[in-house]
Amino acid sequence: MTTSRNPAPTYRDHRARRAALAAAIVTALTLALVLNVNVSRVHAAGVFSSLRSPGEAAFIAGHRGDTMVAPENTLEALGRALNSAAGYVETDVQLTADGVAVLMHDWTVDRTTNGSGPVWAYSYEELSTLDAGSWFGEEFVGARVPTLEEFLDLLRWSTKNAILELKGSWTDSQVTLIADLIARHGVTDHVIIASFDIMTLQSLQRVTPELPGMLIVRDIIGDPGALAAAAGAVALVTSKKAITRNPELVQLVHDAGLGILIYTLNDSETWSDAVSLGVDGIVTDRPAELGQWIERVHRNR
Repeated sequence: MTTSRNPAPTYRDHRARRAALAAAIVTALTLALVLNVNVSRVHAAGVFSSLRSPGEAAFIAGHRGDTMVAPENTLEALGRALNSAAGYVETDVQLTADGVAVLMHDWTVDRTTNGSGPVWAYSYEELSTLDAGSWFGEEFVGARVPTLEEFLDLLRWSTKNAILELKGSWTDSQVTLIADLIARHGVTDHVIIASFDIMTLQSLQRVTPELPGMLIVRDIIGDPGALAAAAGAVALVTSKKAITRNPELVQLVHDAGLGILIYTLNDSETWSDAVSLGVDGIVTDRPAELGQWIERVHRNR
C-alpha cells in the first residue's frame, strides 16, 4: 500500500474550505431570496418522471446495491439491484491515489476488505488485489472493489438509473473525470450525482450542467428551495428523522419544484410512512423486498 502520494487534508485545508463554502452558500442564498427564483438547472419532475403525491408509490433506490444478498458496492450487489424492482441503484465513488474512480463507502478499506488504511492511499493496482467479499460470505471470496467504469458497463445494458454519491470534496477536474466516464458509456440520461458537499455540486454545474445533482442533508432547516439553489440541486436527499419532525417538509420541497428522497429505510413501517407523505424515492438496503411490498400494497387497494 502506498502512503505518500495523496496526503490527507490538513486542518488548515479544512478551515479554508469551510470559509469558502460559507461564502458560497451566503451568495447563493442571497440570490435565491432577492431574485425569488429557483435556480436549479433541471426541474426535478424531468429527472424523476413526476413528483409523487401522498400515497403514490415512490421509486426504489438500492443502497450500495442489494446488500441483503451480496457484499455492498461490489458488482455482485449492484448487478442484483439492477435486476430487482429498484428503479435506481445508489453507490459511492472515491478516487485512488492514481486517480481511478472506485466504488466504496468508507474512507478506509478496513470494514469491507481484507486490507487496511484509507482508499486514497492505494493505487488502483494495489486496491484491485484486495478481497471485498469474504467478510460477507464464502460464496463471495475474491470479489473485488469495482471501478466506476465497470459499474457503468453494467448500467449501459440496463433500463435502470444510478445515483452516484461523490464522497467528500471534489474539484472541477475530478468531477470532469467522472462526467467523461459517464458520457463515454452513453448513460448521461440515466445518472444523477449526489453529494453532501455543496461546493462539489457547484463544480458539477460548472463542468457538466447536463448532469443533475442532488444535495444530501441530514436535516432541512429553513427554505428548501434556497438550500437547493445554493447547490444547483434538483432534489434533496434527507433522513427519516427530518420528515418525522416536520411532516410538511415533503410538500414544501415539492412546492419548490424539487424532488425528495429519504434514506435508509428498511422495514414496512417506515416505507408506509414515507409513501403516505408522498416522498419521491426511498433509499433502502432491501430493494427486492421493498418492490414486493409496494406491489402488494397497491394490488390490495
